Amino acid sequence: MTTTAHRLETVEAPGAILTKPAARTLAVLRVATGFVFLWAFLDKTFGFGFSTPSAKAWINGGSPTKGFLASVEVGPFQSFFHNIAGAGWANWLFMLGMLGVGLALILGIGLRVAAGAGTAIMAMMWLAEWPLASGSSNPIVDYHVVYALAAIVFALTYAGQTWGLGKIWAKLPIVQKNRWLI
Repeated sequence: MTTTAHRLETVEAPGAILTKPAARTLAVLRVATGFVFLWAFLDKTFGFGFSTPSAKAWINGGSPTKGFLASVEVGPFQSFFHNIAGAGWANWLFMLGMLGVGLALILGIGLRVAAGAGTAIMAMMWLAEWPLASGSSNPIVDYHVVYALAAIVFALTYAGQTWGLGKIWAKLPIVQKNRWLI
């Protein structure tokens, strides 16, 4: 095999070049990113006092979306976010999304669904903060974009198979019939 042919083969099959250290690093990044989502769910639910005081915890009658969305000050979607701030359906969608994405990433299962949901959550939060006009240190690529891209990378690289339940998950009959659940 010539050097040129080998390069073409590598380009055609990029998954073949994922090394064990790279897979392990992706696994650590996957779990850490999952914990970011899960922690947001836990803190807003129980009010550990980091970003949500106990008195404003969801279990104490607080709203996981009201404070953030009601304080949106700029952007073309300001009135939309003010209108849904504190709505029961918005609270439930946000919290189920944070819990689901967090658990999926930590466990290494359903990474395609987690990537889609995580990207949608991050896109909505990016739109709510509207960093283009809010004085952000980077008006385009902030942590919302990075988390969304990371979730997509985890799904595309089957990152749940290393130090996760991805291999077991992929063998389940329902996942075999519905490959989008991988």
